[in-house]
Amino acid sequence: MSRLIRAVIDTQALRHNLNVIRARAGRARVIAVVKANAYGHGLASTALAIQDADAFAVARLEEGMSLRAAGITSRIVLLEGVFSRSQLEDAAQDNLDLVVHDARQIELLEQAGGAGRFAVWIKIDTGMNRLGFAPRDFAPALKRVRMLRSAPRELRLMTHLACADERDGQVTRAQLAAFAATIGELKHETSVVNSAGLFGGVAAAGDWVRPGLALYGASPFADATAADFGLRPVMTLMSTVLTVREVSRGERVGYGGAWSAPRDSRIAIIAAGYGDGVPRSFETGTPVLIKKQRAALVGRVSMDMIAVDVTGIAGIEVGTPATLWGEGLPVEEVARHAGTIPYELLCSVSQRVPLEPR
Repeated sequence: MSRLIRAVIDTQALRHNLNVIRARAGRARVIAVVKANAYGHGLASTALAIQDADAFAVARLEEGMSLRAAGITSRIVLLEGVFSRSQLEDAAQDNLDLVVHDARQIELLEQAGGAGRFAVWIKIDTGMNRLGFAPRDFAPALKRVRMLRSAPRELRLMTHLACADERDGQVTRAQLAAFAATIGELKHETSVVNSAGLFGGVAAAGDWVRPGLALYGASPFADATAADFGLRPVMTLMSTVLTVREVSRGERVGYGGAWSAPRDSRIAIIAAGYGDGVPRSFETGTPVLIKKQRAALVGRVSMDMIAVDVTGIAGIEVGTPATLWGEGLPVEEVARHAGTIPYELLCSVSQRVPLEPR
């Protein structure tokens, strides 16, 4: 009981999921997305566990540099690119692939004259309206990159799907059409699909796929779990019962007395709260797995504790383990009780929760 709460990381499940993704991707190579501390799973440890991925993707320079410092020698794609001369030099030093999505980033390469040190990915905005060159601006951007004094050693094209998790696919089809029309007959390698696109059946997968959420064993779809695709949860957030209380009918529990017992009840107080990344927005009824049975969270989440109704579940005592999400309790299901998505739950696990490889 030295660690009341911990995130158990199943590296075998991680490798299993990569194999499932490879099978799904066919000939396309796999860029494992490990940004945001590998979606809360541990940046370096995750990459080291799946070094056979064809490449890794991070959002920011510091993440890429951390991977190099940890001994990762694979291709690393810097999804947001760089924004200053010093960042450009650091990226060159660590041999990071650059995503270029803004004219000012091309200007940096023009001023530095060192694009030849990089593999460059030009990002095209096909409807996300976040990062990337609008289709009308792509040709001039491509021309400027090709005219650099030291041309990129490799040049690839990419876009990002905004609504691949929507089953009707109308927006996705429009984006794919816009991408195809924009690149025309160009023969550069491409990267298009994320987890939702890959498991949602997007046909134009491109030469590289960029799975994130699926890699960690969660589903990007509201109507499906990861198990439906043969994926296994990598993170299991486990905690511990601190005490068990007998609460009489009508008594209230927690801050604001937000929940009152409809009957004489047995309430387990568990070491998990928003200080650990358990969202305060979890509603009464959110499932918690305890003794292989589902119990319901009751009342408000506090900073360090939650209350769970374990009436009728035998054997609950101080030290009994409880699962908040993961093995046996899909994170995508739990996320719905907070009105959020599994991405946010996984990424929000706080630094005081130790990651425990298994």
